[in-house]
Amino acid sequence: MAGVKKVHSLTGRITPAVVYDAWRAVRRNRGAAGIDRVSIRMFEANLDQNLDRLLRELKQGTFEPLPARRVYIPKSPGKFRPLGIPAVRDRVAQEVLRRLLSPIFERRFHDDSYGFRPGRNAHQAVERVLELRRQGYRFVLDADISGFFDNLSHAAVMGELARVIADGNILRLVEKFLKAGVLEEGRFLATRVGTPQGGVASPLLANIALNLLDWQLHEHGFRFARYADDFVVLCRSAEEAKEARALVEQLLRERLGLELSPEKTKVTTFHEGFAFLGFDISSQAVRMRAKSVEKFKTKVRELTRRSHNLDAELIVKLNRVIRGTANYFATQWSQCGDAYRTLDRWLRMRLRCMKFKRKSKEDNFRLHSKHLTRLGLIALSSRILSCPPDT
Repeated sequence: MAGVKKVHSLTGRITPAVVYDAWRAVRRNRGAAGIDRVSIRMFEANLDQNLDRLLRELKQGTFEPLPARRVYIPKSPGKFRPLGIPAVRDRVAQEVLRRLLSPIFERRFHDDSYGFRPGRNAHQAVERVLELRRQGYRFVLDADISGFFDNLSHAAVMGELARVIADGNILRLVEKFLKAGVLEEGRFLATRVGTPQGGVASPLLANIALNLLDWQLHEHGFRFARYADDFVVLCRSAEEAKEARALVEQLLRERLGLELSPEKTKVTTFHEGFAFLGFDISSQAVRMRAKSVEKFKTKVRELTRRSHNLDAELIVKLNRVIRGTANYFATQWSQCGDAYRTLDRWLRMRLRCMKFKRKSKEDNFRLHSKHLTRLGLIALSSRILSCPPDT
């Protein structure tokens, strides 16, 4: 990693234009109100006053973030992921921070870090894994960090920030966001560790913390691909993979206050296969992971309850889910044809059950596939022409 040259006077770069651009980004991403119940529309109703006040407080160091509003979203059947929804004003302030810090740290990040960075994505991370396999790296440390966002050490984040940033006002502002806490069912919960998922700046802070891991792996000669807290280390032998695991465990524990999940972390091979970023990767094929299939089905089930109506609005919502899944999993290097055709049949069954309030094969003739197509429903199997057939 290149020598560190500290950056001074970041506060001076907080201008009306930067704050306004941050507001535009928050408005574009929409999102619900925080604990103050101020929505995007309500914030915009007094935009000039709100942004002027925010600018003044950020530059003077008097800004105080509100606790995030804790909500839970489905992760898998029976499991939920906690999210912290900051107030709109706090999201704008976090976006200002992100815009100031991201260019500074971007040039310090490792090339094999792909998550939440401009011009990089999950597909590139998988492609890097496949490239390393072609180079002879057949053994894999499939690593899983236990509760990364919930357990990340504040001291570790602030330490990595302070190595580069010399502006005390900016450092204090980041620390305020880390310690702002959450409000869950009317109870305030302090956040002494972790960075709430849902915060605008959280992915950047995660990359800043894990950049330490990236460069340590690099300096010890290991090859890897990382997307946020999801990463794999590629090795030429089982012994090398075990050495990588020992190094990762030591670094996470001593420098970041984190642990690898003993149940989910393993040393494996391409022959045995492993999961990475929603795909099942093996020496035979790259396919849609079973958990990814179930996640798609969970979204569809929510939309196709029998109490709902089969109308144009529903088709629009379904197409949004279908398009997102189709675009992500159908690539030049994945085999998803069979999975897509199976899901298409299952989806049509759901719509027939919804239409006729029952499950019966007889309804296949009452509501033909071509009728659903005329309604505007797109099919997973035909959406992406580049989706290769399974072998």
